[in-house]
Amino acid sequence: MVLFSLVATHADIDLETVAQLSNGASEIATSALSGSPEVSGAIVLATCNRYEIYGEAPHADDVEAARAALVAQISGRSGLNEQLVSRSFSTRTGPEVTQHLFAVSAGLDSAVVGEREIAGQVRRALITAQHEGTASSGLVRLFQAASKTAKDVGAQTALGSRGLSIVSVALDLAADLAETPAWSGKKVVVFGTGAYAGATMALLRERGCTDISVFSSSGRAAGFVATRGGTALDGETLRPAVEAADVMIGCSGSDTRVEAGELAEVRAGSAQPLIAIDLALTHDFDPAVGELDGVELLTLESVRLAAPQEQAESLAQASGIVSSAARAFEQEREARSVDSAIVALRRHTMDALEAEMEKVRARHGCTAAAEEVEFALRRMVKQLLHVPTVRARELAANGQQENYVAALETLYGIEVERPAAQAPAAECPVDHQEPDSLPKMA
Repeated sequence: MVLFSLVATHADIDLETVAQLSNGASEIATSALSGSPEVSGAIVLATCNRYEIYGEAPHADDVEAARAALVAQISGRSGLNEQLVSRSFSTRTGPEVTQHLFAVSAGLDSAVVGEREIAGQVRRALITAQHEGTASSGLVRLFQAASKTAKDVGAQTALGSRGLSIVSVALDLAADLAETPAWSGKKVVVFGTGAYAGATMALLRERGCTDISVFSSSGRAAGFVATRGGTALDGETLRPAVEAADVMIGCSGSDTRVEAGELAEVRAGSAQPLIAIDLALTHDFDPAVGELDGVELLTLESVRLAAPQEQAESLAQASGIVSSAARAFEQEREARSVDSAIVALRRHTMDALEAEMEKVRARHGCTAAAEEVEFALRRMVKQLLHVPTVRARELAANGQQENYVAALETLYGIEVERPAAQAPAAECPVDHQEPDSLPKMA
């Protein structure tokens, strides 16, 4: 089995393209497995500034076909032509996949270096794939190891100790723009009830904000605020809440957004300034909102540009942990890949031994002489298997396990069965990000 990934992030393409590519992301893994035999496992990691697909293919020769199948499906769901989709994704295979995911999970590849949310998003991506049955055993081990690495980075370095995140940087920017930086007296309206909205609510509470209203067109607001505090809004109460708000924060990523004209009409009778924070990749707020009098618009791009640089020492330490963990994972994976070959060789040899012992027993019966012959043969077989077993581990550590398998097939005619890539059952419920839709306020 070969691991591969398709990666489109803020570092390589604009966020608008990332958002367009992400349309239909929740269905890509399932459709890829059902429609492409070259894809034996898939996990989708879609966040506010990245869209990545991690896959497993039966053989290295299948990766290009698997990539083409995924590009075609993404093109069909996003409406972008295949050439643009193909150019937008970089492709990684083998150890590059491990190194990249571990760095992502640890927050080293984020717009806000050391951010906390990404580790949770990696965990939820795995849970979702397990729930949908698309996570192969190799991908499960990869994502579990990535999550462990993120914990090690958090525990062993100062990276992220300041609690930086995309939400925290956005709130810092909003405080800088406000006439009064304190959050204790501000009225805030949050759009969305997914994981991102939950993180936003928690940070607002930490900063002393007590007047928080939440809107969800799907009717989830009441349940959301029941455990987090705040006021649930509906279609009737949304308009007056936005009219009186000091800050509104978009976390839903819906297909419908608050238009500039609507907001201007709703805010016509309001004298205080409004800060609109759009944390949704697909924009909860019309970009023209920022051109309205008395309205300041903060976007993900604003956050990226304002994100502070972490100390070089912490970054170097975290990068070292990530690199060491990636190497260890690859060595373990390669060693595991020859297990089936070692088992096949031992089975082949022991079958030959048993066949000879049947002849001995047929001639001499179950006598002491037969037992002595069997003891001698088993000791000899054990000695003969020692060196091939050690060499298998050595070759696997150097990435040459396929040479070992080929040698067994050539010399002994042994066909080595590759381990099946079956996904473990889901162990916990899926925490989906809610795709709220925003109704007309006017």
